[in-house]
Amino acid sequence: MLMELAYVALLLVVLIILAEPMGRYIANVFSGNRTLLSPLLRPMERGLYRICNVDELGEMSWKSYATALLIFNALGLIAVYGLQEVQLLLPLNPQAQGPVRWDTALNTAVSFMTNTNWQSYSGEQTMSYLTQMLGLTVQNFLSAAIGIAVAMAVIRCFIRKNTATIGNFWVDLTRSVLYLLLPLAIIWALIFASQGVVQTLGPYVNAQTLDGGVQTIAVGPTASQDSIKVLGTNGGGFFNANSAHPYESPTPLTDFLQVLGMLLIAASLPFALGHIINNPKQGRAIFAAMLVLYLMGLSLALWSETRGNPFLEKMGIAGGVNMEGKETRFGVVPSVLFAQSTTVTSDGAVDSMHDSMMPLTGLVFLFNMAIGEVIFGGVGVGLIGMLFYAIMTMFLAGLMIGRTPEIFGKKLEPFEMIMAVIGMLGPAVMVLILAGVAIILPTGLSSLNNAGPHGLSEILYAFASACGNNGSAFAGLNANTVFYNLATALGMIVGRFATILPALAIAGSLAQKRIVPTSVATLPIASPLFVIMLAGTVIIVGALTFFPVFVLGPILEQLLMQAGRTF
Repeated sequence: MLMELAYVALLLVVLIILAEPMGRYIANVFSGNRTLLSPLLRPMERGLYRICNVDELGEMSWKSYATALLIFNALGLIAVYGLQEVQLLLPLNPQAQGPVRWDTALNTAVSFMTNTNWQSYSGEQTMSYLTQMLGLTVQNFLSAAIGIAVAMAVIRCFIRKNTATIGNFWVDLTRSVLYLLLPLAIIWALIFASQGVVQTLGPYVNAQTLDGGVQTIAVGPTASQDSIKVLGTNGGGFFNANSAHPYESPTPLTDFLQVLGMLLIAASLPFALGHIINNPKQGRAIFAAMLVLYLMGLSLALWSETRGNPFLEKMGIAGGVNMEGKETRFGVVPSVLFAQSTTVTSDGAVDSMHDSMMPLTGLVFLFNMAIGEVIFGGVGVGLIGMLFYAIMTMFLAGLMIGRTPEIFGKKLEPFEMIMAVIGMLGPAVMVLILAGVAIILPTGLSSLNNAGPHGLSEILYAFASACGNNGSAFAGLNANTVFYNLATALGMIVGRFATILPALAIAGSLAQKRIVPTSVATLPIASPLFVIMLAGTVIIVGALTFFPVFVLGPILEQLLMQAGRTF
């Protein structure tokens, strides 16, 4: 246990050490300052603008920015859907994978467009190499870059005044991919490949078993997809078993780097915020609130999982420790650490089965997604979601002292509050609506593997994962049906754009306002009080929204388990 806890401590230390300089680098990239990679990448950047006829200095209003974003996403969706349907006719398909069923193809196209990477199919049995690389891996880069671009547009509004523009979508998108995602992905992919993560365009391998039979072993260009799946908080695995597959994560180092990759960019963005607004302490305060919430959830999940299952204890298993569904190569604590990190970052990669976790552990993972993936969250959109909660926090603080609320030097008025509430509660309301529909329809219940409160948790998790743009699965639920493919696709779209569009609207509104100097009545953001209030607001809003359904799901299951009942 001590070694496993040391593993957790090492991860957090490395993350904190890297996040500050990474945040400074991100700030320099999007401020147009020279960086270490500028001599190599700046000519490439300018060349891309010339090829695509993009005016680097041209600015956009928030509506123009949003329109460009939506059109680009729509084109990506069409491209990925079409690629799946014609993959049999295209090269790099050594296993002759045929067209993907229409509803599965649509769900997948929406999933990778929205940075959700929910997979209701088995990758090695469904997708060709070309589809995996040109469709899914490319979208992993682009969807992550869009989240970062929108975050930069929002941050920019705090240093602008009396202007109707928030930046240029095409420039932000290009810099996100070229200066940030691509270099990191190359580093991660090379390390993964050196550790044994498979990377080949050769056909699947036929091996002879000991009893004389033949086993087909799936291979493919995995390391290149694995790197961006974690760094872009995507999570879409090359294989059905995702990071539990030895070809996706063969060693303790790859496991460590996958968790670090999930957290690195998302944890760096609050520091980037601080550097861009010329107040690093305020960025550190946002990071501190995220870290506090992360550690609270991790502590509860570790306590729940290591405390043991009373049924297993009665069977004579020491401590009742539940190893079902865990990553047995690494142990209980690394499995929980991976699952906690994947559900707070909207990454969706898994190396253990969340369905097999203890009920309270499952509750933690559900809560991480249900609150809008703001504890670090998806790259870019996690910070955006936390800023929604920060706006709510400052509004509540303003009510307490009878003063117009403000944040980072900008006054908050009814429009910003309405947009923030839509961004916070829009995905949450959709989770409850879709889960409610699934529960009352026979087609929704027919996919369940478990009855009772555990079955409710399976349905709730599926839609929390979809609407939170997470993509991880609780398992135990067959989601590859027409109903679930269409319902989760709708949830993904609402979860993505009910966050991004209100954020851009807020950016456009705040950019037009003047910067208000701080006064004695201003609640200091760089203070322990703000960190406590922000973390408390996240917990309270999440609890008020989901407490009834949590009681009927994981909490009831925990109580019934203690009473001797299972599902």
